[in-house]
Amino acid sequence: MSQAQNVPVTILTGFLGSGKTTLLNRILREDHGHRIAVIENEFGEEGVDNELLLQNPDEQIVELNNGCICCTVRGDLVRILGDLRRRREAGEIAFDRVVIETTGMADPSPVAQTFFIDDDVASHYLLDAVITVVDSKHGERQLDEHREAQEQVAFADRLLMSKPDLTTEEERERLRARLLRMNPRASIRTVNFGDAPIDEILDIRGFNLNAILDIDPDFLDEDEHTHSDAVTSFVFRSRRPFDPARLEDFLSGLIQVYGPDMLRYKGVLFMKGSDRQTVFQGVHDMMGADLGRRWKPGESRSSKMVFIGRNLPRELFIQGLEQCLA
Repeated sequence: MSQAQNVPVTILTGFLGSGKTTLLNRILREDHGHRIAVIENEFGEEGVDNELLLQNPDEQIVELNNGCICCTVRGDLVRILGDLRRRREAGEIAFDRVVIETTGMADPSPVAQTFFIDDDVASHYLLDAVITVVDSKHGERQLDEHREAQEQVAFADRLLMSKPDLTTEEERERLRARLLRMNPRASIRTVNFGDAPIDEILDIRGFNLNAILDIDPDFLDEDEHTHSDAVTSFVFRSRRPFDPARLEDFLSGLIQVYGPDMLRYKGVLFMKGSDRQTVFQGVHDMMGADLGRRWKPGESRSSKMVFIGRNLPRELFIQGLEQCLA
Protein backbone atom coordinates (compact mmCIF):
# COMPACT_ATOMS: atom_id res chain seq x y z
CA MET A 1 0.00 0.00 0.00
CA SER A 2 1.42 3.42 -0.91
CA GLN A 3 1.78 5.97 1.85
CA ALA A 4 -0.95 8.08 0.26
CA GLN A 5 -3.38 5.19 0.79
CA ASN A 6 -2.29 4.40 4.32
CA VAL A 7 -4.87 4.79 7.07
CA PRO A 8 -4.10 7.96 9.08
CA VAL A 9 -3.71 7.50 12.83
CA THR A 10 -4.12 10.11 15.57
CA ILE A 11 -2.69 9.53 19.05
CA LEU A 12 -4.80 11.16 21.76
CA THR A 13 -2.98 11.64 25.04
CA GLY A 14 -3.23 13.71 28.20
CA PHE A 15 -2.71 13.31 31.91
CA LEU A 16 -5.23 11.69 34.23
CA GLY A 17 -8.39 13.77 34.42
CA SER A 18 -7.40 16.16 31.64
CA GLY A 19 -10.59 15.58 29.68
CA LYS A 20 -9.38 13.37 26.84
CA THR A 21 -12.11 10.79 27.53
CA THR A 22 -14.70 13.56 27.23
CA LEU A 23 -13.19 14.52 23.87
CA LEU A 24 -13.04 10.89 22.78
CA ASN A 25 -16.66 10.21 23.70
CA ARG A 26 -17.69 13.27 21.71
CA ILE A 27 -15.81 11.95 18.70
CA LEU A 28 -17.50 8.58 19.10
CA ARG A 29 -21.00 10.06 19.40
CA GLU A 30 -20.91 12.99 16.99
CA ASP A 31 -22.38 12.63 13.50
CA HIS A 32 -19.24 13.92 11.77
CA GLY A 33 -19.24 11.73 8.66
CA HIS A 34 -15.90 10.09 9.46
CA ARG A 35 -15.63 6.34 9.97
CA ILE A 36 -13.15 6.14 12.81
CA ALA A 37 -11.68 3.11 14.55
CA VAL A 38 -10.92 4.11 18.14
CA ILE A 39 -8.44 2.03 20.13
CA GLU A 40 -8.85 2.58 23.86
CA ASN A 41 -6.68 1.28 26.66
CA GLU A 42 -9.88 1.07 28.66
CA PHE A 43 -13.32 2.59 28.50
CA GLY A 44 -13.66 5.86 30.37
CA GLU A 45 -15.87 6.28 33.39
CA GLU A 46 -18.73 7.62 31.30
CA GLY A 47 -18.32 4.80 28.82
CA VAL A 48 -20.01 4.48 25.48
CA ASP A 49 -22.21 1.50 26.36
CA ASN A 50 -25.48 3.28 25.69
CA GLU A 51 -24.28 4.01 22.15
CA LEU A 52 -23.32 0.45 21.28
CA LEU A 53 -25.01 -1.53 18.56
CA LEU A 54 -22.90 -4.64 18.80
CA GLN A 55 -20.36 -5.87 21.29
CA ASN A 56 -18.38 -9.08 21.10
CA PRO A 57 -16.07 -9.34 24.14
CA ASP A 58 -14.00 -12.08 22.52
CA GLU A 59 -13.07 -9.91 19.55
CA GLN A 60 -12.75 -6.65 21.53
CA ILE A 61 -14.62 -4.81 18.76
CA VAL A 62 -17.52 -2.42 19.34
CA GLU A 63 -19.58 -0.93 16.53
CA LEU A 64 -21.23 2.46 17.04
CA ASN A 65 -24.28 3.93 15.36
CA ASN A 66 -22.40 6.83 13.72
CA GLY A 67 -20.20 4.53 11.62
CA CYS A 68 -17.32 4.43 14.09
CA ILE A 69 -15.96 1.33 15.78
CA CYS A 70 -14.19 1.04 19.11
CA CYS A 71 -11.91 -1.60 20.59
CA THR A 72 -10.18 -2.00 23.93
CA VAL A 73 -6.52 -2.94 24.04
CA ARG A 74 -6.03 -6.00 26.18
CA GLY A 75 -2.92 -6.95 24.28
CA ASP A 76 -0.30 -5.66 21.93
CA LEU A 77 -1.01 -2.56 19.83
CA VAL A 78 0.68 -4.11 16.78
CA ARG A 79 -1.64 -7.11 17.01
CA ILE A 80 -4.72 -4.89 17.38
CA LEU A 81 -3.76 -2.78 14.35
CA GLY A 82 -3.07 -5.92 12.33
CA ASP A 83 -6.42 -7.42 13.31
CA LEU A 84 -8.28 -4.23 12.40
CA ARG A 85 -6.54 -4.11 9.01
CA ARG A 86 -7.37 -7.74 8.20
CA ARG A 87 -11.01 -7.29 9.15
CA ARG A 88 -11.19 -4.10 7.11
CA GLU A 89 -9.70 -5.82 4.05
CA ALA A 90 -12.14 -8.70 4.48
CA GLY A 91 -15.05 -6.26 4.45
CA GLU A 92 -16.12 -7.14 8.01
CA ILE A 93 -15.67 -3.60 9.33
CA ALA A 94 -15.25 -0.20 7.71
CA PHE A 95 -13.11 2.72 8.88
CA ASP A 96 -11.16 5.55 7.24
CA ARG A 97 -8.89 6.52 10.15
CA VAL A 98 -7.77 5.43 13.61
CA VAL A 99 -7.65 7.28 16.93
CA ILE A 100 -5.57 5.72 19.72
CA GLU A 101 -6.21 6.87 23.29
CA THR A 102 -3.30 6.31 25.65
CA THR A 103 -3.69 5.93 29.41
CA GLY A 104 -3.28 9.07 31.49
CA MET A 105 0.11 8.06 32.88
CA ALA A 106 1.54 6.96 29.52
CA ASP A 107 4.55 8.33 27.69
CA PRO A 108 3.23 8.56 24.08
CA SER A 109 6.61 7.92 22.47
CA PRO A 110 6.44 4.07 22.44
CA VAL A 111 3.05 4.29 20.71
CA ALA A 112 4.46 6.71 18.12
CA GLN A 113 7.52 4.53 17.57
CA THR A 114 5.27 1.59 16.67
CA PHE A 115 4.57 3.28 13.34
CA PHE A 116 8.27 3.44 12.49
CA ILE A 117 9.57 0.18 13.96
CA ASP A 118 7.02 -2.38 12.76
CA ASP A 119 7.18 -2.78 8.97
CA ASP A 120 3.66 -4.20 8.64
CA VAL A 121 2.16 -1.32 10.62
CA ALA A 122 4.24 1.27 8.72
CA SER A 123 3.15 -0.14 5.35
CA HIS A 124 -0.57 0.16 6.13
CA TYR A 125 -0.89 3.05 8.60
CA LEU A 126 0.37 6.65 8.62
CA LEU A 127 0.93 8.44 11.93
CA ASP A 128 -0.94 11.71 11.44
CA ALA A 129 -0.46 13.59 14.72
CA VAL A 130 -0.26 13.50 18.50
CA ILE A 131 -3.02 15.48 20.25
CA THR A 132 -2.46 16.26 23.94
CA VAL A 133 -5.18 17.48 26.29
CA VAL A 134 -3.91 19.60 29.20
CA ASP A 135 -6.03 20.38 32.28
CA SER A 136 -6.13 24.19 32.63
CA LYS A 137 -6.87 23.92 36.34
CA HIS A 138 -4.34 21.28 37.39
CA GLY A 139 -1.91 21.33 34.47
CA GLU A 140 0.77 23.42 36.18
CA ARG A 141 0.94 21.10 39.19
CA GLN A 142 0.92 17.99 36.97
CA LEU A 143 3.81 19.39 34.93
CA ASP A 144 5.69 20.13 38.18
CA GLU A 145 5.20 16.64 39.59
CA HIS A 146 4.98 14.16 36.71
CA ARG A 147 7.52 13.47 33.99
CA GLU A 148 4.79 11.76 31.92
CA ALA A 149 2.80 15.01 31.77
CA GLN A 150 5.86 16.84 30.45
CA GLU A 151 6.51 14.18 27.81
CA GLN A 152 2.88 14.30 26.67
CA VAL A 153 3.29 18.04 26.09
CA ALA A 154 6.63 17.59 24.36
CA PHE A 155 5.26 15.06 21.90
CA ALA A 156 2.20 17.05 20.89
CA ASP A 157 1.49 18.39 17.43
CA ARG A 158 -1.56 20.12 18.93
CA LEU A 159 -2.26 21.08 22.55
CA LEU A 160 -5.85 21.40 23.81
CA MET A 161 -6.32 23.27 27.10
CA SER A 162 -9.44 21.89 28.77
CA LYS A 163 -11.70 23.16 31.60
CA PRO A 164 -11.33 26.89 30.91
CA ASP A 165 -14.47 27.51 32.98
CA LEU A 166 -12.56 26.48 36.13
CA THR A 167 -9.70 28.95 35.65
CA THR A 168 -9.04 32.65 35.31
CA GLU A 169 -7.67 34.22 32.16
CA GLU A 170 -4.43 34.94 34.03
CA GLU A 171 -4.04 31.25 34.98
CA ARG A 172 -4.69 30.13 31.41
CA GLU A 173 -2.17 32.61 29.99
CA ARG A 174 0.48 31.47 32.47
CA LEU A 175 -0.07 27.84 31.49
CA ARG A 176 -0.13 28.72 27.78
CA ALA A 177 3.22 30.52 28.12
CA ARG A 178 4.72 27.50 29.85
CA LEU A 179 3.41 25.11 27.19
CA LEU A 180 4.84 27.37 24.48
CA ARG A 181 8.26 27.30 26.12
CA MET A 182 8.16 23.51 26.35
CA ASN A 183 6.85 22.89 22.83
CA PRO A 184 6.93 25.88 20.47
CA ARG A 185 5.98 23.83 17.41
CA ALA A 186 2.51 22.77 18.67
CA SER A 187 -0.51 25.00 18.20
CA ILE A 188 -2.50 25.64 21.39
CA ARG A 189 -6.30 25.84 21.59
CA THR A 190 -8.69 26.18 24.50
CA VAL A 191 -11.57 23.67 24.47
CA ASN A 192 -14.59 23.30 26.72
CA PHE A 193 -16.11 19.83 27.26
CA GLY A 194 -14.24 18.39 24.29
CA ASP A 195 -15.69 20.85 21.77
CA ALA A 196 -12.63 20.98 19.50
CA PRO A 197 -13.64 20.92 15.82
CA ILE A 198 -13.00 17.51 14.27
CA ASP A 199 -11.05 19.06 11.41
CA GLU A 200 -8.59 20.52 13.94
CA ILE A 201 -7.91 17.05 15.36
CA LEU A 202 -7.79 14.91 12.23
CA ASP A 203 -5.60 15.29 9.11
CA ILE A 204 -3.07 17.59 10.77
CA ARG A 205 -0.14 15.73 9.19
CA GLY A 206 2.09 16.59 12.12
CA PHE A 207 4.26 13.55 11.43
CA ASN A 208 4.21 13.81 7.65
CA LEU A 209 7.64 14.78 6.32
CA ASN A 210 6.07 16.40 3.26
CA ALA A 211 3.76 18.63 5.27
CA ILE A 212 4.30 22.38 5.33
CA LEU A 213 6.26 23.07 8.49
CA ASP A 214 5.93 26.16 10.59
CA ILE A 215 8.69 26.07 13.17
CA ASP A 216 9.50 29.74 13.61
CA PRO A 217 7.91 30.47 17.01
CA ASP A 218 7.99 33.74 18.89
CA PHE A 219 9.84 32.83 22.04
CA LEU A 220 9.20 34.51 25.35
CA ASP A 221 12.07 36.34 26.98
CA GLU A 222 14.44 34.14 28.94
CA ASP A 223 13.78 36.07 32.15
CA GLU A 224 10.15 34.97 32.04
CA HIS A 225 11.07 31.37 32.82
CA THR A 226 9.55 30.44 36.16
CA HIS A 227 9.79 26.64 36.01
CA SER A 228 12.73 24.26 35.68
CA ASP A 229 10.92 21.78 33.43
CA ALA A 230 13.06 18.80 32.46
CA VAL A 231 11.41 19.02 29.03
CA THR A 232 12.58 22.10 27.17
CA SER A 233 12.88 23.24 23.57
CA PHE A 234 15.19 25.37 21.49
CA VAL A 235 15.49 26.40 17.85
CA PHE A 236 18.57 26.54 15.61
CA ARG A 237 18.53 28.97 12.68
CA SER A 238 21.10 29.74 10.00
CA ARG A 239 21.22 31.41 6.60
CA ARG A 240 24.37 29.46 5.69
CA PRO A 241 23.88 26.06 4.02
CA PHE A 242 24.67 22.79 5.75
CA ASP A 243 27.37 20.43 4.53
CA PRO A 244 25.27 17.23 4.11
CA ALA A 245 27.95 14.73 5.14
CA ARG A 246 29.02 16.68 8.22
CA LEU A 247 25.42 17.20 9.32
CA GLU A 248 24.56 13.52 8.95
CA ASP A 249 27.61 12.51 10.99
CA PHE A 250 26.82 15.00 13.75
CA LEU A 251 23.12 14.10 14.01
CA SER A 252 23.99 10.38 14.05
CA GLY A 253 26.36 11.04 16.94
CA LEU A 254 23.73 13.07 18.79
CA ILE A 255 21.11 10.36 18.69
CA GLN A 256 23.60 7.74 19.83
CA VAL A 257 24.34 9.77 22.97
CA TYR A 258 21.13 11.69 23.60
CA GLY A 259 18.53 9.66 21.66
CA PRO A 260 16.51 8.55 24.72
CA ASP A 261 16.09 12.20 25.76
CA MET A 262 15.45 13.63 22.26
CA LEU A 263 11.65 13.43 22.30
CA ARG A 264 10.83 15.25 19.06
CA TYR A 265 12.96 17.16 16.58
CA LYS A 266 12.07 18.56 13.20
CA GLY A 267 13.37 21.01 10.65
CA VAL A 268 13.46 22.55 7.19
CA LEU A 269 17.07 22.65 5.99
CA PHE A 270 19.11 24.62 3.45
CA MET A 271 21.64 22.11 2.08
CA LYS A 272 24.70 22.96 0.01
CA GLY A 273 24.32 21.95 -3.64
CA SER A 274 20.55 21.38 -3.49
CA ASP A 275 17.84 23.54 -5.06
CA ARG A 276 15.21 21.97 -2.79
CA GLN A 277 14.44 22.20 0.88
CA THR A 278 15.32 19.15 2.97
CA VAL A 279 12.67 18.23 5.53
CA PHE A 280 13.73 16.11 8.47
CA GLN A 281 12.29 14.88 11.75
CA GLY A 282 13.01 12.36 14.44
CA VAL A 283 11.62 10.55 17.44
CA HIS A 284 14.27 9.50 19.96
CA ASP A 285 16.90 7.56 17.97
CA MET A 286 14.83 7.24 14.78
CA MET A 287 15.46 9.97 12.23
CA GLY A 288 14.26 10.47 8.67
CA ALA A 289 14.64 13.05 5.91
CA ASP A 290 12.94 13.81 2.61
CA LEU A 291 13.20 16.38 -0.16
CA GLY A 292 10.75 19.24 0.21
CA ARG A 293 9.69 21.90 -2.27
CA ARG A 294 12.08 23.80 -4.51
CA TRP A 295 13.43 27.10 -3.25
CA LYS A 296 11.62 29.94 -5.00
CA PRO A 297 13.60 32.40 -7.17
CA GLY A 298 14.86 35.19 -4.96
CA GLU A 299 13.71 33.44 -1.79
CA SER A 300 15.92 33.88 1.26
CA ARG A 301 17.26 30.39 1.94
CA SER A 302 17.74 29.35 5.54
CA SER A 303 17.55 26.41 7.95
CA LYS A 304 15.25 26.16 10.96
CA MET A 305 15.41 23.21 13.36
CA VAL A 306 13.50 22.69 16.61
CA PHE A 307 14.57 20.24 19.31
CA ILE A 308 12.32 19.16 22.18
CA GLY A 309 13.75 16.92 24.86
CA ARG A 310 14.77 16.21 28.44
CA ASN A 311 17.74 18.16 29.78
CA LEU A 312 19.37 18.50 26.36
CA PRO A 313 22.70 20.41 26.30
CA ARG A 314 21.54 23.33 24.16
CA GLU A 315 24.94 24.92 23.65
CA LEU A 316 26.52 21.63 22.58
CA PHE A 317 23.78 21.12 20.00
CA ILE A 318 24.01 24.69 18.68
CA GLN A 319 27.80 24.73 18.48
CA GLY A 320 27.86 21.31 16.81
CA LEU A 321 25.33 22.36 14.20
CA GLU A 322 27.32 25.51 13.47
CA GLN A 323 30.33 23.29 12.78
CA CYS A 324 28.26 21.47 10.14
CA LEU A 325 27.65 24.60 8.07
CA ALA A 326 29.44 24.82 4.73
